[in-house]
Amino acid sequence: MTKHEGPPSTPRWVIVFGIIVIVLVLLFVILKIIGIGGEHGPSRHFSLNGVGYDVSLVEQGSTES
Repeated sequence: MTKHEGPPSTPRWVIVFGIIVIVLVLLFVILKIIGIGGEHGPSRHFSLNGVGYDVSLVEQGSTES
């Protein structure tokens, strides 16, 4: 009888890379859930119409400084 071989096994580097990616994604999710790192997003780095409005004023609907 001949030995039936299945598909080749996954290389070790692929498994290690997958584990690292999963750990980093879980770390990111945990940090977002517990709120470490503050608020991030486009409004933190860009201003409206080239004028540096305070985000708290924009959130309240006021554009006056």
